[in-house]
Amino acid sequence: MDRTSSGTFLEQPSRHYLKFLIIVALAGFGLASYDVNLLVLALPDIVKSLGISESGLGVLGFFVYGAQFFITLCAGYAMDRFGRRGVWMLCLTGTALFTGLTYFVQNFWQLVLVRAIASGLAYAELAVSITIVNEQVPAKHRGLLYSIVQGGWPLGVFLASGVYLTFGRFGWRFVFLLGVLPIAAVIFGRYFVRESDRFEQVKSLRKAVRQGDQAAVEALLLKRKVTVEPEGRVTIRELFADPGPIRRQLVLISITWIFYGITVVATNFYIVYWLTKYKNFSGSAASTLLLACGGIGFFFYILGGWLGERWGRREVIILSGVLVAPLTLFFLVAQQQWLVVVAYFLLYQATNGTWSGAGYAYQAESFPTRIRGTAVGFLSAIQVLGFVFGSILWTILSGFGRPRLTWLILATAASLGMWTTLLLRRIPPGQELEAIVQ
Repeated sequence: MDRTSSGTFLEQPSRHYLKFLIIVALAGFGLASYDVNLLVLALPDIVKSLGISESGLGVLGFFVYGAQFFITLCAGYAMDRFGRRGVWMLCLTGTALFTGLTYFVQNFWQLVLVRAIASGLAYAELAVSITIVNEQVPAKHRGLLYSIVQGGWPLGVFLASGVYLTFGRFGWRFVFLLGVLPIAAVIFGRYFVRESDRFEQVKSLRKAVRQGDQAAVEALLLKRKVTVEPEGRVTIRELFADPGPIRRQLVLISITWIFYGITVVATNFYIVYWLTKYKNFSGSAASTLLLACGGIGFFFYILGGWLGERWGRREVIILSGVLVAPLTLFFLVAQQQWLVVVAYFLLYQATNGTWSGAGYAYQAESFPTRIRGTAVGFLSAIQVLGFVFGSILWTILSGFGRPRLTWLILATAASLGMWTTLLLRRIPPGQELEAIVQ
């Protein structure tokens, strides 16, 4: 055990366990990304097979986004109520089940039900991994180690693309069924992941407070100085109702991530459409560019984590957020194909690699253990709202037939909202979570 400057004793997991945790978390998040992106790749074939109209696609998207929002909110609260590990297992097990069930859908509404639940559980994986991993890795390398886990997203994109290119000829149903096998392997690996020691302490402390066992309370606080609710029960009141630094931080991060979600609708979701329609890229050239950006982007996730350890995670997302607006303008005015490639590569890394590599660890260290799961789940759900707002804006603005205006509003103007990072609390790197916020 190591003794911190505050006089508390902290048990440090072994190096072998930490490696195992990072690998299992990376694989889980990568396979969650695989499931989400497999739907994107398979959608044209699914539309033909089931005879889905364009309005039907809008309904499908509405239910998928709705499920991501609702399930992530529930997963966040469940982490603080029941524990991180169990919710983590539930999310990936449910993802595997409903990924496999996609094979059997026969009509539109069956597809909506199965894919909404699968995508919702897969997206909730993000909130749970943010919480459980950041609570177990050492403070000195917390941001760097979690940035490796975040790198699972581009790896999932690669896996989905590779599997669909290789096995797509057997039909979209087979590809979804094939995805169950690696997810099942990770579920088995997660059986050996421990519950967060921080959560276990808070859980025991709550019980002691409810029972009025002051001796047990004092003994638990010798291990780590934390606070729990006065009544010893999970409550979200201080997140939303009680004024103070915790609510202020939640509000500011929420605003930032809503604008981020709106921005990436243009820069990530509809980018292939934009490249092929307005930048004279072929479909294969656009897909190749995205694959290259994602593949190299894995290292930018780690770069974001590493820079966050040196400068601070807030400073990294400030720089990333401030760069997005000028990069979207650069992309808009670029005409030569090589300039478009350069502009988009830099834009992708600012909105994905360095932003995510530092930003999600920053979320985890912004809130105390007793409400960390709920707060992170809420922020992940808020990001989905950004996706919804961005999609609605894209649909409305594109109806005016002025694509440059659409890009300027959705990509450039909305990205200025990411400058709210300047108002966020500075958190020096390398601190124990309990030293940051109580």
